[in-house]
Amino acid sequence: MKSAATEINFEEENYDHWAEIILPLALPQVYTYSIPMHLLPQVVPGCRVEVIFGANKKYAGIIKSVINKDPGFKTKPIINVLDDVPLLYPQQLKLWQWLSQYYMCSEGEVMAAALPTNFKLSSETILLYNDEAGDDFSNLDDEEFIVAEALLLKKQLKLTEVQQILDATHVYPIIKKLIDKNICFIWEELSERYKIKKENFIVLHPDLNNEQALSRLLNEWKGAPKQLELLLAYLHIDKTEGEVSQTALLKKSGATTAQLKGLADKNILLIEKKSIDRIKTLPKNISINFDLSEQQQQGLDHCRKFLNEKTVCLLHGVTGSGKTQLYIKLIEEYFTKGVQVLYLLPEIALTAQIIRRLQKHFGGNIAIYHSKFNNQERVELWHKIRTGDVKIVLGARSALFLPFKELGLIIVDEEHDASYKQQDPAPRYNARDAAIFYASLFKAKVLLGTATPSLESYFNAQQQKYGIVYLSERYGGLQLPAIEIINTRQVVQKKVNDAPPTPGKIMISPQLKEAVINAIKNDRQVILFQNRRGYNPYLICGSCGYIPQCKHCDVSLTLHKYSNKLHCHYCGSTYPKIITCPACASNTWLEKNFGTEKIEEQLEEDFASAKIARMDVDSVRGKTSHDNLIQLFEQQRIDILVGTQMVVKGLDFEKVSLVGILDADGLLSFADFRAHERAFQLMEQVSGRAGRKHEQGLVLIQAINIQHPILQLVQQHDYQKMYELEIITRREFLYPPFSRLIIITLKHKDKNIVTASAEMLAQLLRQDLSNYIVGPAQPVIGRIRNMYLMEIMIKLPKEHGKSNTYKNVIRNHINLMQSHKQFKSVQVVIDVDPL
Repeated sequence: MKSAATEINFEEENYDHWAEIILPLALPQVYTYSIPMHLLPQVVPGCRVEVIFGANKKYAGIIKSVINKDPGFKTKPIINVLDDVPLLYPQQLKLWQWLSQYYMCSEGEVMAAALPTNFKLSSETILLYNDEAGDDFSNLDDEEFIVAEALLLKKQLKLTEVQQILDATHVYPIIKKLIDKNICFIWEELSERYKIKKENFIVLHPDLNNEQALSRLLNEWKGAPKQLELLLAYLHIDKTEGEVSQTALLKKSGATTAQLKGLADKNILLIEKKSIDRIKTLPKNISINFDLSEQQQQGLDHCRKFLNEKTVCLLHGVTGSGKTQLYIKLIEEYFTKGVQVLYLLPEIALTAQIIRRLQKHFGGNIAIYHSKFNNQERVELWHKIRTGDVKIVLGARSALFLPFKELGLIIVDEEHDASYKQQDPAPRYNARDAAIFYASLFKAKVLLGTATPSLESYFNAQQQKYGIVYLSERYGGLQLPAIEIINTRQVVQKKVNDAPPTPGKIMISPQLKEAVINAIKNDRQVILFQNRRGYNPYLICGSCGYIPQCKHCDVSLTLHKYSNKLHCHYCGSTYPKIITCPACASNTWLEKNFGTEKIEEQLEEDFASAKIARMDVDSVRGKTSHDNLIQLFEQQRIDILVGTQMVVKGLDFEKVSLVGILDADGLLSFADFRAHERAFQLMEQVSGRAGRKHEQGLVLIQAINIQHPILQLVQQHDYQKMYELEIITRREFLYPPFSRLIIITLKHKDKNIVTASAEMLAQLLRQDLSNYIVGPAQPVIGRIRNMYLMEIMIKLPKEHGKSNTYKNVIRNHINLMQSHKQFKSVQVVIDVDPL
């Protein structure tokens, strides 16, 4: 790309066309730029353009629309069009606009989330020499003089070049002084980050393409024997594989690059650079080689019927009922129609196992997309989907932003899962809900699948807004797992070395321990679920009750064994392990509760001969670590798998006969109106991992409050009763699905300022929304990363057509609050439909 400094014409020009440009910034609106006549044919919505925003900062923006009506104010011109064809189709631009309106954020924030990083381009600072400065540098110090001399000679320097000249990284003070002294000025240059990957490929010289010439060369060979071996290896790979990469040739032949170059110098082989895909694909074969059960076939027929009548169908199938096989049949049907299919999953952990199942049936017709791909890989996949080369995409929530050309079906598996909701940064969208809107732009269909529907989705199905299909039996006629509840209050803890037992929750009860032993003895596997990572969720001084807390957040610290440090799970800060209590100098610490690390340690002690592994965010950090661990468990190279929510979500293991839920009370004790719904979903889902193939599984739930109604419903696998109980409470207190929730969080480093701003905003909001405001109040965790928090909850009625009106009122009042000088620095976060 040329330097922008040479492209811009600052002379006045008459314009008769303008473009609305989305910039990757949190701006309240899109900005209008004039279109120079020579660029007009290239300016198409969905293309990237180079523009200046502010004084001289360059950005790559996306063209939203082209208009021929004078906006009535002076506009800057577009500098350059960066794409030959649009990166986005109109449907993606409409999705961006809807997301920004519905979730109350800017289109720039949506753009920043949607586009792969390498499409956004990097802005590089350029120093341009000021010719009017002359060459008298007598008033400069040594470092300024060195940079000025270099500028005089080269006329422009990149920031990196200035750093090299001065052999320093912090050069901004020197640059500022040179600007102040009119020696230079700053410009910005956009540089493309995406680079096509190229690799050396070997071909035979054209003179040897006929068999006679090649035979003569081999029969009369006079070169080095190693070069002959290299040539013969080339001929073998060329015949068996069709093309020969330099890497593969050197590996097979054991030759060196120098020996290969020798053959190239003799005009026997040629070395050519070719563009290659970073993402390796399988042959594009389709093989659907299974039959559905009678129940599954009926379910598939009902799904087809509802998808013909409605946009959305909810597939409510118990765990192990074979929902994935229905998905595969539907994907095949839509694939044969020539349209694209998006298969959404809530977690990257799930994609590894599902992709292997789908690749078995669809081969290279399916691609995977998630956040652990590098930026170059994402760009390549983006283009393949945009051109329609890839028909089936499996991905987590970010796959929703891909530029589908002809989308026919979206499958949202485990639709109830909270991981579909983006938390930070904006847009704080729910991929399930956004998928339904996105599908409507293509007149496509949406299938929501789960064993434990969200109350909102099930309510919509009951209201006949969605179709609903039930799969009430497990595939193969297997029974749902038997569930037993263990009262840990009655478990007597053993003394250790005649010392009294340490008070605290029971980690592994005798009943659970015996069940684990029996499972392993019978060549079966075990999953243990605890929704807390780390070693100890918190420590408490046995003498004075002191609890170590984060300096930056109002939360207790978690001890992690692998680092032997105390970790804050909110800001990421770590602290040395405390030996002596800072409050009373005692060395006695009580370990309260237990995380997955401590469970793993206890299991290694109790089951020394068993192979044990842990699955949580601390243990599966790499790109392929999820998949590697899952494959080890599938291959029965792990006997006991302990983990957090990652082990809950839709994974299918043939040999798991026992599941243990170690602390059900912890799931039921959250201060949230969805606590009971979530606890039921988590326990039912993790229970569903047991007994999926051979025999009825067993689930043991450890709890103190064994009479809790949710535990009784989980034991009976009774989703319908749970729904009926919860929906009554939701209706009574006007919670979703009977209202639309918006939570406004205000943040500031000064507690008094954030409290005052929240009080003022609540007062303003009550002028128009008096019946719908709850708060302000401090959240459960009142300070995170040194920022004090206050929350205002708004329960908006679901009145048709009034949603945007209410949201405009909220925005106006927030702007009015922030217009006061003392509240300008208060950060405001708006979360629509929070989870």
